[in-house]
Amino acid sequence: MRFFSDNAASVCPEVMDAIAAANRVDTAYDGDALSKSLDGAFSDLFGTDVAALWVASGTAANALALAALCPPHGAVVCHRDAHIQNDECGAPEFYTHGAKLFLGEGQGAKLTAAGVADLLAGIRDDVHQTQPAAISITNATEYGLAYTPDEVAAIAEVARARKLGLHMDGARFANAVAHVGCSPADVTWRAGVDALSFGFIKNGGMFAEMLVFFRPDLAAATKYRRKRAGHLLSKGRFAAAQVLAMLEGDLWLRNGRAANDGAARIALAAGTRLIHPVQANEVFLAVAPAEAASLRAQGFDFYDWGPGEARLVVSWNQPAEEIAALATAIAAL
Repeated sequence: MRFFSDNAASVCPEVMDAIAAANRVDTAYDGDALSKSLDGAFSDLFGTDVAALWVASGTAANALALAALCPPHGAVVCHRDAHIQNDECGAPEFYTHGAKLFLGEGQGAKLTAAGVADLLAGIRDDVHQTQPAAISITNATEYGLAYTPDEVAAIAEVARARKLGLHMDGARFANAVAHVGCSPADVTWRAGVDALSFGFIKNGGMFAEMLVFFRPDLAAATKYRRKRAGHLLSKGRFAAAQVLAMLEGDLWLRNGRAANDGAARIALAAGTRLIHPVQANEVFLAVAPAEAASLRAQGFDFYDWGPGEARLVVSWNQPAEEIAALATAIAAL
């Protein structure tokens, strides 16, 4: 019973069907009919004109977005526990050709406007110091917390005052939107976000993630960067088919809700063991080594997340009986 990562979840049947339907001759790279429809499909979803580019991984989506917002001599403000800092093997620095990451603080890996402002206040407008060019926030965060539109807007206000771009790493964007209950527009461009890495793989996709620019002018150079980075897939229609299937009937949002609901049931059983509030599909628990061993002996697979901590992730199609069994096992510890 696997709760170690939604990266390992199975692919949605609707996505598999869409891939099969795309298995026909069409123009190569991003010139096919499906890829050409992405700008319109995501513009409809967000209620504004966007440029939407597929890539094969969330790391590529994040790094390409930051390369569009930050020059090699600049810096990106992010949380100390951000994925771009700890889990992308230096890809943001590589894709930006050397930009630095300035690390902020905040509970549950969530930046705050006040915290960002304090960090920026310590940077002189001086050629001898690296100047910030962008802020990157993760929604839902690395510890499963969701930003509200007001929280994003407050950070965006700080960004605008310093003429910085704002990027959102939305690897679990569906889970965040499902929890907050807002429209995807309210927590992105209406709140001041310039670029979104829209995650689909964790939520039922196979190998497609989306880079959504709310400033469409940023896409022109990014198309060249995507090619140079090796992410212009020869048969891009198979990537486009996946995300279009997930948009159909808001499947992306239904899957996010399903994963969140499962995590909420586990959180209810965990009680005071919870380390962070459960607002998406991740549950962080305080468990002693012997307790973790007991859970594993019962067939549950999960990550240790530091001394005395465990991370449990519920996937979009996690069987209800597995969720119930884990909740029972945690309550019995």
